[in-house]
Amino acid sequence: MIGFIVSRILQSALVMLVVGLIAFALFNYVGDPVNNMLGPSATSAERARLHAELGLDRPFLVQYGDFIVRAVQGNFGLSYQYARPVIDIVAERLPATVELSLAAVFLALALGIPMGIYTGIRPSAPLARVLMGLSLVGISLPTFFTGIVLIVLFAIVLKWLPPFGRGEVVAVGWWSTGLLTLSGLKALILPAITLCLFQMTLIMRLVRSAMLEIMRTDYIRFAMARGLRMSSVHFRHALKNTLVPVVTITGLQMGSIIAFAVITETVFQWPGLGLLFIQALGFGDIPVMAAYLVFVSLMFVAINLLVDLLYFVIDPRLRTGGG
Repeated sequence: MIGFIVSRILQSALVMLVVGLIAFALFNYVGDPVNNMLGPSATSAERARLHAELGLDRPFLVQYGDFIVRAVQGNFGLSYQYARPVIDIVAERLPATVELSLAAVFLALALGIPMGIYTGIRPSAPLARVLMGLSLVGISLPTFFTGIVLIVLFAIVLKWLPPFGRGEVVAVGWWSTGLLTLSGLKALILPAITLCLFQMTLIMRLVRSAMLEIMRTDYIRFAMARGLRMSSVHFRHALKNTLVPVVTITGLQMGSIIAFAVITETVFQWPGLGLLFIQALGFGDIPVMAAYLVFVSLMFVAINLLVDLLYFVIDPRLRTGGG
């Protein structure tokens, strides 16, 4: 298992190097930040001086090498838009994105898995048919449309929840949280529902499909023939064997939730990393854009590594078979 972990870590490091190269190569040609920083009235000498100060006049590979060395140290340079260290800006926006993503993951798992179990055990029940119909709606609707509908219904028509913002936040050390205030919790509800809807329906349909397949296997029929309680058959025998694909998809969806937060944060003006990325994209703030993509990629790589390790805990065949 140690060899497997080492190999996966090396593969992850290689992936991060490639992602860093792609990010730096793409964003290096997204507009000219000097134009945004100086404006159209700047002279050629002023532009050349700022290019030199920012290091944009150096060869591409030299800039990329410096970017990798600084990124490993957590230093992504200065933001062109805010003239502040990128790591400080990311640290300010990170709590909002983490809280929104964790709330969405919790809702997706807490609702998706039970609904998938129910629709798998009772596929012909009226409620199961209703849930399957609603799942099609949840998968089909784009995130921005879902968010707008929720804003119109619950914020404008019913006036129950705020339409945008994060609400009141309190500082716990360097971490700012809205989970300790009523307005912060109310502000979290709509964006969390919007962000979790697609993942929730996907998890529900995956669990349902796995449960339907496993309930037709011989060992489940044998367990039922032995007279075991149905709850034991469903949850101890059937559900346990659906966990491997569920863990795989859930791990991938956790990374997707962070990536999809760009749309949700833009719709709800949630002050997180996604909204920061959109603002940086419009300004041509290359350090912020590169830092965001590296952060999201790091989350994907870390989650995938964790999922691979969980396989050894869930499936004993991987341990006995040497992985």
